[in-house]
Amino acid sequence: VQLQASGGGLVQPGGSLRLSCAASGLPLDLYAIGWFRQAPGKARDLVSCIKNSDGRTFYADSVKGRFTISRDSAKNTVYLQMNSLEPEDTADYYCAADPVCERVWGEYDYWGQGTQVTVSS
Repeated sequence: VQLQASGGGLVQPGGSLRLSCAASGLPLDLYAIGWFRQAPGKARDLVSCIKNSDGRTFYADSVKGRFTISRDSAKNTVYLQMNSLEPEDTADYYCAADPVCERVWGEYDYWGQGTQVTVSS
């Protein structure tokens, strides 16, 4: 089982991207899904998480009001809509699955390769 993040790319400041997290062999509805990001030379930090039990969401302060996490059960996919992007959002983005929303990457049961987001003019 592996998760696959996609949708990254190069975007200008103020632009938008939508990242997707898909999985084969893993019903994402049964898991909390976290989105993490890691900039060069920095730690991998939690950006957002959506719970499986009640759909409640969590956002890091740095992205509140700009990013939105959501699920599409029919497509077995979790999205991260990123608006008003800033150069500071530049990083590799990863998704991970766990029974609960955890703040630490290493606590997640399943994860996969990331997708690169570059915000630059």
